[in-house]
Amino acid sequence: MQRVTYDWRGAGLRYYAYNFHQRNRWGERVQKVSVDGGFTCPNVDGTVAIGGCVFCDNRSFSPSRRPRGKRREILDQIADGIRRLQTRYDCRKFTAYFQPATNTYASVDRLREAYGAAIEDPRIVALAIGTRPDCVPDDVLDLIDEFAERLPVSVEYGMQTKHDRSLTWMNRGHGHDALVDAMRRSRGRKFEICAHVMLGLPGETFEDMLATADEAARLGFDSLKIHNLYCVRNTPLEAQVASGEVRLMEFDEYLTTLVAFLERTPPQVVVERISGEAPDDWFVGPEWSRDKPRIRRELLARLEAADTWQGRRAAGNETEQGGSKSESTGRSPASATMREESPGSVGQDGR
Repeated sequence: MQRVTYDWRGAGLRYYAYNFHQRNRWGERVQKVSVDGGFTCPNVDGTVAIGGCVFCDNRSFSPSRRPRGKRREILDQIADGIRRLQTRYDCRKFTAYFQPATNTYASVDRLREAYGAAIEDPRIVALAIGTRPDCVPDDVLDLIDEFAERLPVSVEYGMQTKHDRSLTWMNRGHGHDALVDAMRRSRGRKFEICAHVMLGLPGETFEDMLATADEAARLGFDSLKIHNLYCVRNTPLEAQVASGEVRLMEFDEYLTTLVAFLERTPPQVVVERISGEAPDDWFVGPEWSRDKPRIRRELLARLEAADTWQGRRAAGNETEQGGSKSESTGRSPASATMREESPGSVGQDGR
């Protein structure tokens, strides 16, 4: 499938920012509205592990799952989410973002019902489906393809890292080979592919994190969500941080790593996120990650000072040119992209 990229370098940007891509693609803001499909995860229900990911409480990043209780009908969730978003943003079009838990971890019939309900609202123009790479059998990928024939769909895989030792620490219940397999079966389909990546995992060196950047480039995603490991309440990570067993990244350390990570990210990959945080009632730290405008300002300042940009050191992409406003040939990443986080829809998704 051909994809469209836009000339972000020509626009004076240092990385292929999501908002820039969105406005060029749609001509206006398209905001994500979080949807809770009522799913769980295989490392929660005992299929591969129990307890979930060490950093994860889904309530900390999903408005639709906070507080827990009887799940609202999907259309009601969307209507409520849109009302809240329109108090903050001038937007008329939305992406239904199946965010909390593993949103392909169910029967095809149940998934078809959930996805179908979400697009009944005429204001929904796209779907985003957050999931784990070990929960996408071929019949589920075929179903997502069916929806991608009707509107743009993005599948968001929780890569997190390429290093199995870190995935074991997280209690993921799968190794990196699961992502390699999922990408092999996802490439060439009609939907788009996004990866979530964490920086600052315990025991990972600067070189380890850049190895993850190189692997993400090799696998060929359409977009990336990059953020620091941060801590929320009521998780095993909270106890580990409190005891000193786990140290969270400092601001300067994170920015240094983020710049190097972006340099290794191919220029056609949309950067959907450069940091993450949780709502105040769940957030533990690091404190600096609350200030997203500061993170962006400092990142841009460092890129300018070093006269560097996304893709400068990516394999085969050592060029000063970003994407061009044209249909690319072949498949470098998977297709086109359409992302935005809604207020509260930020966090270390359990995928």
